[in-house]
Amino acid sequence: MYELTKGANVRLASLSENVGSVIVSLDWASSTGEGDADVSVLLLNLNGKVRSDGDFYFYNNPVAADGSVQLLGKAPSGNGNRDRISFDLTAIPGDVDRIVVAASRYDGAHFGELDDLQLTLSDGSGDDVLRFVIGDAGEVSAFIFGEFYRRGGEWKLRAVGQGYDAGLAGLATDFGVDIEDDAAAEEGVAAEDMAAEDAAAENTAVENTAVEDARDIAASDAEADALTAAAVVGSVSQPVLAAVPPPRQSADGTEPKKPAPRPRTAKKKVTLPKAAKKTLAENESWKGARLFPVTALKSDRDRETRATSVLLSVMAQVPEFGRRLTAPFGAPAGRMETFAEVSLPHGDTPRRPDGVIRVERAGKLWTALLETKTNGNALKADQVQAYMDIAARRGYEAVITLSNDVALEGSPLVDVKTDGRRKHKVALRHLSWAEVAHQAQMLIRHEGVSNMAHAWLLQELLHYLQHESSGCHGFQNMGAAWVPVRNGIDDETLCHGDPRALEVVESWERLIRQVCLRLGGELGQKVLPAQRSQRGTDPGARRAGLADQLCREGKLHAEVRIEGTPGLLAVVADLRTGRLRTCTEIPAPTQGYPLTWAKRLVRRLAEAPADLHVETLVDGAEGGPRGTLERLRREPGDMLPKGDTRITGFRLSLFKSMGSGRGNAESGFIRSVDDAVHRFYATVVAHLDHPAPRRTPSAERVTTG
Repeated sequence: MYELTKGANVRLASLSENVGSVIVSLDWASSTGEGDADVSVLLLNLNGKVRSDGDFYFYNNPVAADGSVQLLGKAPSGNGNRDRISFDLTAIPGDVDRIVVAASRYDGAHFGELDDLQLTLSDGSGDDVLRFVIGDAGEVSAFIFGEFYRRGGEWKLRAVGQGYDAGLAGLATDFGVDIEDDAAAEEGVAAEDMAAEDAAAENTAVENTAVEDARDIAASDAEADALTAAAVVGSVSQPVLAAVPPPRQSADGTEPKKPAPRPRTAKKKVTLPKAAKKTLAENESWKGARLFPVTALKSDRDRETRATSVLLSVMAQVPEFGRRLTAPFGAPAGRMETFAEVSLPHGDTPRRPDGVIRVERAGKLWTALLETKTNGNALKADQVQAYMDIAARRGYEAVITLSNDVALEGSPLVDVKTDGRRKHKVALRHLSWAEVAHQAQMLIRHEGVSNMAHAWLLQELLHYLQHESSGCHGFQNMGAAWVPVRNGIDDETLCHGDPRALEVVESWERLIRQVCLRLGGELGQKVLPAQRSQRGTDPGARRAGLADQLCREGKLHAEVRIEGTPGLLAVVADLRTGRLRTCTEIPAPTQGYPLTWAKRLVRRLAEAPADLHVETLVDGAEGGPRGTLERLRREPGDMLPKGDTRITGFRLSLFKSMGSGRGNAESGFIRSVDDAVHRFYATVVAHLDHPAPRRTPSAERVTTG
């Protein structure tokens, strides 16, 4: 891999033959695992300015209309995140001379608090070809990692490594973006259904005509949304006009042209109400008709065929959903068509992949073959190998495998061989059914789609995937090694280095990733596994260490980071005692008196189970006072240590029996872990104080507009 130093540049064509489309990854980590940033991209002309505000791509303007720029989103990486951006350099307009790749932090945070900052460039086949490692970034809240620029008809990349004290506002303003503080819009209250939201937008717009020009009342939906959000915050005291005056006329009698609406962070999206409407059925035996029925699914082949067709049809009809699933694999933004059961020549016997996905943009095609498995069936290496060979010969870009299993870094689900003599490289990617359901739930419950019909289609897809007969339930088997390992722990015959312990550790990691997907989909928040390992640690070596720990202690450990909560949620499965422990640690307040802290914590936990264990953490000791919530509700002062010992925090723990079976049955281990995490979050973590964000005199979160 080519190592680029600060200020240096390189021709992209010298790195790979496949640099028409590239992916830039920005990485960072933090000691706590909680540091984060948002990426942004600016397209600049020869004068070093954006051609318009539309050339500024950020979290709420993630995709260029021509597909030349796509923000692919974040993925966990060690103790930090990897944020990826896809560029189709062949589609960049000719009057764009430079492309700036940057990131920003908010609420007083700066890049000097993050570790292991780096930029990585991958070519069109997914191979990493360049890396730019950044040292101390300093106390800046916006940072330019690098920039693409044209020279002699070719694209080059320069390692910039420059920070901005003024944050994203200073960065964007320097490049000609019209910046507006959108704090008011972000704090607006969103209506739960579209009718209520439209009515609120119309009424508020009329009430605020003294602030905005009267002709904006008839503006687009996006403009009405912005007026609504602004009105929620501060203009309720403005006078209400009895009538809306007509648009002003110009000197020649023609109506003046309205300016084009500018991008705003508060987008109008359709989400489904969280509470179901009252049914009109006479009794519970009446079942609503479904677009995708699960009746007559009698074999695994029927389940695979039905699930593939259902998924591909919804991907093609709901652009937000199709792009959400394919963009991380390098697919451009464009017109998508999907096909099921396509016959492709392969030697003497044609092959029939379960599906084909094609995306057209600017006359170019991106194609991926799809191999699907349901009901816990494993992928077959010979099938995937055949599809990889077919894709390489036909010039396709990817092969996507889809099953109930969850892929792990450094542990491929199938091993395939790649012919190094072929210039065209094919990427092998994997999706789990749990991830498909997660993305559908995020869109229809939290982030929204463009219209109600699309929301309804996604709801029907989600209902199908979650039905017990669909076979699309995600990871649902701890594997053949589960029972022997449990027995070996019980009779103390499990030896150090037993490969079956490593299999159980990998299954445990897959289970925790799926638990995060399900909980994140319900909450609409980022829920990720937290790994206490140094960035760059080999995943195989890390899992081998966890397998050794399992042999010694008989316990499986995991930690989950939930956005907006005060600490990590830890899960411990003790295979010796058959108990599950879910716990979290919260820091002690910085102000007030210890007895006040104890009373406030007990009030916060009013809805928590009485058997919740509360332990006081003290400075320089193994542990402080502890007791059940039932007792501490009567005497909160029992939480306080004697003497002048300083309290550093509190540990909250719940215990329950774990399932013994390796499967996903009601009494199985997988179901018991999922239930334990959801119960602990709902009854304990959700009621704790959220961490207070750091504030600075001038807000730095900005938007164009």
